[in-house]
Amino acid sequence: MTVGTSRSRLRRTAVRAAIAALAAAGLLGTVAPTALAAAPVTAVAGAPAGPALPATESSTPDGALDGALRAVVAEGGAAAVQAEVREDGRRVWRGAAGVADLRTGAPVPDEARFRIGSVTKTFAATVVLQLVAEGKVGLDTPVERYLPGVVPNGAAITVRRLLNHTSGLYNFTDDARFGTEGAAADRWLRVGRWTTYRPQDVVALATAHPPYSEPGAWHYSNTNYVLLGMIVQRATGHTWADEVERRVIRPLGLHGTSMPDSSPFVPGPHAHGYLPRPGGPVDVTLQNPSAFGPAGAGISTTADLARFNAALLGGRLLGPAELAEMKRQVAADNGGTYGLGLVRYPTACGEFWGLSGGLPGYGTIVLGDAAGHRQAAVSITPLDLTEATGRTLQALIDTATCGSAAATAAPAGPAR
Repeated sequence: MTVGTSRSRLRRTAVRAAIAALAAAGLLGTVAPTALAAAPVTAVAGAPAGPALPATESSTPDGALDGALRAVVAEGGAAAVQAEVREDGRRVWRGAAGVADLRTGAPVPDEARFRIGSVTKTFAATVVLQLVAEGKVGLDTPVERYLPGVVPNGAAITVRRLLNHTSGLYNFTDDARFGTEGAAADRWLRVGRWTTYRPQDVVALATAHPPYSEPGAWHYSNTNYVLLGMIVQRATGHTWADEVERRVIRPLGLHGTSMPDSSPFVPGPHAHGYLPRPGGPVDVTLQNPSAFGPAGAGISTTADLARFNAALLGGRLLGPAELAEMKRQVAADNGGTYGLGLVRYPTACGEFWGLSGGLPGYGTIVLGDAAGHRQAAVSITPLDLTEATGRTLQALIDTATCGSAAATAAPAGPAR
C-alpha cells in the first residue's frame, strides 16, 4: 500500500461518520457514527438540478476551498451550503454556495442560521460536565438518584452511560411517528412537525418500547440526552437550554446560537430546509423541535460552532479532567467510537474532534484539532440524497481540515 493511498483511505474513514448525518439528512437517528454505505440513498424525483442553482464564492484566494464548496451544490445536490475555517481564533476562510430559499432564489445570508441537530449534544454534554466539576452531578451516579422511577432499570444506568450511548434505552426517533420517509413522511408533515412534546412525554414514549440491551452495550439513542436535560434541570432548577445559554452561549458571545423549546421558527437570517418528496422538495424550515431538546433542538451558525469547538477543546469551558472524560471513547456498534457528546476523527492531519447532526432539511458538521488550533464547520440543506452528496461533502471537509495541499495530493473517492 502506498503512502498516498493510505492517507486517502484514512481521511475517508475519518469523515464517514460525519458525512453520514449530512448525506442522509433525515431525523436525529441518522447522526450516529455510521458509514455512508450502511444507509444507501437515492435521488429524489422532481428535485431541482444542482448546477441550476446560483453560487457565491468567498473573497479568499483559496480556490481549492471555493471549488470544493461549490461542488456540494453543483454535484452534491444541496440547496445551500455554508462553511468556515478558523485558526487560532481568527477566521481564515468562509464561503457559501447555493440559495437560501428555492422559492425566491435568495442567496445564503452572511452568518446564516441552520438547525444543527445532534451537534446540540456537545453543548448539553459540556453543561453536564461543568456540573460534574461543581459536584452537582456524578458521572457514575445512577439515573435513579436524580430521576427516581422515571426510567426502568434506572439504578443500573449511569449519567456516563447516557452521555456515551451505552444505556441500552430505546431511541425515541426510531418510533414510527418520527419517520420522514414514505407514508410516514406525510404524517410527519401534516402532524408530527407541529407537535409539542414535554421531556417526560418523550421518555414515556421511549420506555414503552423494550430496551435494545442491558446497560453497557453501545446503541445510539436520542432518549439519553432528553434524560440528561431532565437531570440538568433537577440539579440546577433551570432548564437545560437556560443553562446552555448562561454557561456557554453568553460567555462565548455566540450571538447566532439559540436553543429553542417549541418555537418552530429559525430566528435571524437563515437557510430554508427541505424534505425530499416524490413531487419535489417540501419546505420544512418551520418545525417544532420540542421532542429533541438537548438531543438536537439547537440552531447556530458555522462561525459560532467553530468558536464553540475552539473554546471547548482549548480548555475554556471545561477543566482538564472533565475534558479528558469527554474525550474518552467507547466502541460503537458500527466500528466507530463515541465519547461524552464528542467523537474523535483520526485524519491524515492528526486527530480532529467534534460531532455531526441532522434534522429534516438540515445537516451540520463541526470539527477541530485537539489543541483548539484549527476548526472547520459545515452546514447544508440537502436536496437529493445521492452518493455524490457524501463525496462532495467529504472533499470539502478534507480540504477544510487538512488544507488544500492534502486534499489535492490524495483526492477522496466515493465513501465506502
